[in-house]
Amino acid sequence: MDKARGTAPAKVAAPRLSAVELPDLEDLPDPSLGRGGRYENVRFNRTTLDGLDLGEAVFAECRFDAASFNEAQLRGASFRDCILAEAYAPVFQGARSTWRDVELRNPRLGSAELYESGWQSVRIDGGKLDFLNLRGAKLNDVLISGCIINELDLGGAGATRVRLEDCTVGSLDVAGARLKDFDIRGTQFRRISGLGSMSGLVIDEYQLGLLAPLIAAHLGVKVL
Repeated sequence: MDKARGTAPAKVAAPRLSAVELPDLEDLPDPSLGRGGRYENVRFNRTTLDGLDLGEAVFAECRFDAASFNEAQLRGASFRDCILAEAYAPVFQGARSTWRDVELRNPRLGSAELYESGWQSVRIDGGKLDFLNLRGAKLNDVLISGCIINELDLGGAGATRVRLEDCTVGSLDVAGARLKDFDIRGTQFRRISGLGSMSGLVIDEYQLGLLAPLIAAHLGVKVL
């Protein structure tokens, strides 16, 4: 009889992140900002962008320090090789925006409307987001660490090599999502919905214990 072979531990692909290295930056000589504008190698220091229409604008190799984006219209905007530190917005409107090689450090966002956006090599470090709407978004190589998210909506999103590390999430919705190597080990959560779309989610044994009653109810299993 052949000897039983132990099962090899599953491998989880980690996010592939590129460090954001910015050149020497200059303050924006013309403070006017508008829709469809292009801004490169610019430092925004405590800039107030509240209520501005910045739809389709392009920000490349820029740094934002303590910038306020409240109700700024960023629909279709693009951020590439950017650092946003202490970004603030009770209402952040960035539907269908593009984020590539971006770091968000300690953001403070209320309702972050980022549905149908595209994320590639993005890191969020610290901060608090009340509602992060990523419905229909495409996420590749994303690391969110030490962040408090009251509600995270990934309905219908595609997410590959995403890691939530030491985060606290109130409600996580993955209904209709397509997940691969979506790692939430060590993250605390209260509720997960969309159990039929959990394929590709990576959890630890403790989290499995928390999810067991929900999974049983979803499958119609009675535990007596």
